[in-house]
Amino acid sequence: MKTNPHQKLFVALLILAQAGVCFGQADPASEPAVLAVAKVLPAVVNINTERVVRRTVRDPFEDFYAQFFGYNRNRVRPREIRQTLQSLGSGFIIDPAGYIVTNQHVVERAADLKIHVTTNDGKTYNAHYITGDDKTDLAFIKIDAETAFPFISLDNISPNLLGQTVIVVGNAVGYGSSISRGVLSAVKRDITVDETEYKGLVQTDAAINPGNSGGPVIDLSGRLVGISSAKMAFTPQGVPTQGMGFAIPADVVRDSVNQFKKVAQKQAQPKNQPASAPDTSVSNAEKLFGLQLQDLNRELSDALGYLHGRGVLITAVEPDSPADEAGLERGLLIYRAGNSETNSVKQIEDLLRGVQSGTKLDFIVGVIRPRGQNQQLATFSMTAR
Repeated sequence: MKTNPHQKLFVALLILAQAGVCFGQADPASEPAVLAVAKVLPAVVNINTERVVRRTVRDPFEDFYAQFFGYNRNRVRPREIRQTLQSLGSGFIIDPAGYIVTNQHVVERAADLKIHVTTNDGKTYNAHYITGDDKTDLAFIKIDAETAFPFISLDNISPNLLGQTVIVVGNAVGYGSSISRGVLSAVKRDITVDETEYKGLVQTDAAINPGNSGGPVIDLSGRLVGISSAKMAFTPQGVPTQGMGFAIPADVVRDSVNQFKKVAQKQAQPKNQPASAPDTSVSNAEKLFGLQLQDLNRELSDALGYLHGRGVLITAVEPDSPADEAGLERGLLIYRAGNSETNSVKQIEDLLRGVQSGTKLDFIVGVIRPRGQNQQLATFSMTAR
């Protein structure tokens, strides 16, 4: 059968048209995920925190000589060593002025931290902690620079529908600008990871690795789904899991940021930041009273026989300091400072931030055992130096 030349031309054009469509669909630059990542990536930052920890150590030979040759141990002052601890996390800019939202656990103990932020273009800036919320595990920091930054808007967030595609962006295992992809598996999840409770999270099978914490989870339109928060490697019963990551939902982030902005306005940070950040390696407790403190976690509570979740542990007392003169000793716990209960170092640091030299403050110090056994508490008055 003869084929009409016009029919041949029509078939050829049809094949070319279909090929063009195929080629167009295969172009990676037009993929929705690629476009979404390109939209938000300039606003995603890597957060590096640096904290100087001071520890007191005693030479075992000094204890030996004290025991066998009659030296007074109290006269042998322990030697102090300094150790720098670093941690990595992620965050994203939510305002052109350089305000960043991240996880509270990424910048915890901010009073003792130096915070460095690296943007997607490779520039590194100093940043300072503004406020945070342990309950939601969200924190607010600001870049110390006078420039306009790209940002992710919180005015138009994702609807968070089950099965929708989500993309995790962040500093996974120290590798900046890392991307992983999955679906929204569930909403309103309550979980416990490493004895920490998280409520109302969204769940995804997209990979969330160490360093992703604080980074954004977005949809294919570049809208915020949530903030990477936790990965469950094992169930509470010890069963290994796979593909179970969790994020703080976008509506919680938006509402928290609105509250954080009010705190930032009250603080009224000066426009001209100093060229170099002040040395924050010495805490307020140490500067004012000569106290070195540590949070009392479950492991320490069990080892020392203290009631878990109450008080802050005194790890060292500086000789001839107000704390030393008042009679405070290493190993005791601070349960109250002024009129406020103290169950974390951060609470004490926040309380002491406004204390001036010469201010007199009462501390309730002692030991509370489980089930009320051998409870010993006393009030110590100290004057800030």
